[in-house]
Amino acid sequence: MVIPLLEPIDMAGKTITADALLTQRKLASYLIERNADYVFTVKGNQPILREDIRLIFEGRAKPDFTEPLTLAHGRIEQRSIWTSTALNDYLDFPGVGQVFVIKRPTIEKTTGETKSETVYGITSHTPGSADAAGVLAFNRGHWTIENGCHSILDWNWDEDRGTIRTGHGPENITALRRFAIGAIKAKSRVSGVNYFGRSATIILAGEPRCSLGAESPVFWGGRGCPWWGRAREGARRATGVV
Repeated sequence: MVIPLLEPIDMAGKTITADALLTQRKLASYLIERNADYVFTVKGNQPILREDIRLIFEGRAKPDFTEPLTLAHGRIEQRSIWTSTALNDYLDFPGVGQVFVIKRPTIEKTTGETKSETVYGITSHTPGSADAAGVLAFNRGHWTIENGCHSILDWNWDEDRGTIRTGHGPENITALRRFAIGAIKAKSRVSGVNYFGRSATIILAGEPRCSLGAESPVFWGGRGCPWWGRAREGARRATGVV
């Protein structure tokens, strides 16, 4: 359970977001007791709750808020959100302030393929503390860490399938990778997030070109990249073991 991890944190006045795995009454009650708010995604692991929310938005009319069209990651997309307080006195869920549904149609720029995703959710925020645009912003902000760190590690180094498991190896390689990510983001001519999403190589400002593929000299000992020594030394200082 995530609650022990939250104990040392001052959460008063903060908003905690969670994907469906943590959409739990116990966690909601805990956050309310700590004077925090929540924004939870509701999926199939809460079937009755999800169906109640789906039904209240069946035949929904004009969205309460729609973002402008955006082009990112090769997709044209737009998010719309509908919110409702009609279930507040009906749902058996602590501290509910409103429920919501988000629809995200996308068009692949290169192929023209269209898709549409519908997400249901629940929040302790009332319309007075977070309107439709605010709830949508909380929902989108939930993925900041995933997109800014975890997906970079997995996309570029296939970390989720890593086989380094013994001794201090996992800590060492993770420290090395994260240190290098920070160095690359700091020195790249483009932002780290945009860079990692676009290409497997970058040109460091004022430095020779370095590959970031699976056999990259940055991470596997090649001396051709000037960042290798700095990254390795940073990992050594961070772990004391490399």
